[in-house]
Amino acid sequence: MMITMLRRSSRPARTASLAAIAALSLTLAGCGHGADSQSSSTKDGGSSSSPSATAEPAVWPLTGLPLKGSAPTHPPVVVKIDNTVASEPQEGLGKADLITEELVEGGLTRLAVFFDTRIPELVGPVRSMRASDIGIVKPVHGVVVTSGAAAVTIGRLKAAGVNFKSNDGGASGFYRDSSRHAPYNLMMHLRDLVKTLKPASSTKPYLQWSTDGAFAGTEPATSISARFGGGHTTQWSFQGGKYVNTNSNADPKGRFRPNTVIAVRVGIKSAGYLDPAGNFVPESITTGSGNAWIFHDGKALKGTWSKVGPSAIWRFKDASGKAVRIPAGHTWIEVMPTDDKGGNLSYQ
Repeated sequence: MMITMLRRSSRPARTASLAAIAALSLTLAGCGHGADSQSSSTKDGGSSSSPSATAEPAVWPLTGLPLKGSAPTHPPVVVKIDNTVASEPQEGLGKADLITEELVEGGLTRLAVFFDTRIPELVGPVRSMRASDIGIVKPVHGVVVTSGAAAVTIGRLKAAGVNFKSNDGGASGFYRDSSRHAPYNLMMHLRDLVKTLKPASSTKPYLQWSTDGAFAGTEPATSISARFGGGHTTQWSFQGGKYVNTNSNADPKGRFRPNTVIAVRVGIKSAGYLDPAGNFVPESITTGSGNAWIFHDGKALKGTWSKVGPSAIWRFKDASGKAVRIPAGHTWIEVMPTDDKGGNLSYQ
């Protein structure tokens, strides 16, 4: 069945946009994942237009789930959110489509939280972006929402063509919550910002999605532990058909519960500067290849990942070299250090 990645745009060059989208079509087995339809998306923000009656069934770029009804005109929005206990409670995660977790200084982590199908009113606390975000955001041409960044990082993201909206740059929607402590008190009224964004052009899929529900994992994986150095470990438990981050900094009612957790092991290099406390600032190398684990339906599949450039999507293969598609749904990607001293992964 031909599944076409569509994003509605109010730009005049509609014919050219559709041609570009058609070139990005995926041939996937099955007829969709009706149980988790994103039909409620327009309720949570974003103007939209109806899909063509003659178009092939469309799917959301960040979930692979069927698009029913209208699609937003805004591009995917990627909010950089703190992931330490100082961020409690994190806001907005429960309405995300996809989240990646990346290493920052001190062995701690930061989240890149992708919103497309639903735009929450409140997100945060918003923190600074990193050079690691170039390869994480560019595949879907997302707009990064950030407090700011080091000068060298801003220069690199601009050179890479990454669009970002920052508090330092005076973007709409930011405010300081007086009940929180700085710098963990910068919050964002995300819908206010989205109203200011230019209409979206075509967006390719973030992952190679499968809509038939098939998954070749065989090893039990109802408990996962992803350790990012000595500073942070993300723990997962398979409950009720989804994975639950048991040590999340979000309120239990507002947590992101992915259908799939992916762990990729990547190289780490210096980002080219030290933080204000003099700590090494790591940069995750998300191009090339490495080991990968895919967790879905309480099972694990070990294989490899590859990504040929910052704008390329993540691709996965199993141990035999066969391409692996990711089950359609919500996904969390752990971007972990390759060095075992810096990051360990265990599951059972």
